[in-house]
Amino acid sequence: MRYRSLNLAAALTLAMACGAAAANAQTPAPAAQAGAVASGIVVAAPTYASILMEMAVNKPAADVWKRVGKFCDIGEWLRIPCTITSGKDGEVGAIRSVAGEVLVGKTELSYTYTQTVREGRPYNLYHGTLEARPVTATTSKLVYTLFFDNSMMADDAARAADKTRRTAQFTQALENMKILAEGGTLPPAPARGRGALPIF
Repeated sequence: MRYRSLNLAAALTLAMACGAAAANAQTPAPAAQAGAVASGIVVAAPTYASILMEMAVNKPAADVWKRVGKFCDIGEWLRIPCTITSGKDGEVGAIRSVAGEVLVGKTELSYTYTQTVREGRPYNLYHGTLEARPVTATTSKLVYTLFFDNSMMADDAARAADKTRRTAQFTQALENMKILAEGGTLPPAPARGRGALPIF
């Protein structure tokens, strides 16, 4: 009888130890939980902004897209270096060197891209969509939409200034696309040195 009692006590002790181990395995360690918060990429209260820009072009949409619609054509019309670092230009999943942007959606005459999460930097969900939209058989318009979270900026004045800067930058890009799509050539790119406006 005493032997059975000892066996029962040992079994109960073993069961309790296994249960504690299972509970510990299911609950992340405090260090792991702290790491998720310390990464600093999650924004607690995002405020989303969008910018819609359009540019009329005196060419059919298909011709416009053929001239300026490849994923790395941004290098020509935004006047910055661009290479495809992964995947194939024009295919979903392609990554270009410009801000590590990933092609996440496309149609026959449009594409959408996003910028990826970066360690230690609040993620602003930045997306851009470029489209050549038919207007008539011989004309079209380029439509560029930006979408992002600007809640991490200091105040409303900083948010307004950022939106103004982005609008000016991408309106110039649309004007460059129009010139190229209509068969023109761009003037020499302005020098980029210290004090130049940031890209994106």
